[in-house]
Amino acid sequence: MKWNWGKGLVVGMLLFMSFILYLVITMSTDKKYDHDLVTEDYYAKELAYQNDIDKQTNLKTLSSIISGRKTSEGWLLTFPEELNNTNSNGKVFLYRPSNQNLDFDFPFVLDKSNLLIPDNRLVDGRWNITIEWETNGTSYLYKNSIVY
Repeated sequence: MKWNWGKGLVVGMLLFMSFILYLVITMSTDKKYDHDLVTEDYYAKELAYQNDIDKQTNLKTLSSIISGRKTSEGWLLTFPEELNNTNSNGKVFLYRPSNQNLDFDFPFVLDKSNLLIPDNRLVDGRWNITIEWETNGTSYLYKNSIVY
């Protein structure tokens, strides 16, 4: 059998297509390469997104912004002074982009201007924090990314 450049080109293309087909099958069947959506009910949350925009707009009416800093006890959030003694209640959600198993949320009642997220719940690295609360009938939403 005579070997020429045409046969070499066909064999090379077949090898390349086989390699790509192997990669596609491996990536779609192996659980190690499985990636989830950010949230399970993504489309339902997309429909309610205007409410989030309104809550973030309400946040701009406060006298100062929410600030956070790392302390030896954990992550300390400082709220504006006008929220003192208002018994604001809400929920804090911390999302870890690199590991879904580290995500957690907890309810809170704000009676002072500080809120501490304990050190034992946080792992060093990047976190996305979402704080949603209500004060005197007005809803607020704060989103930020932090590096702990």
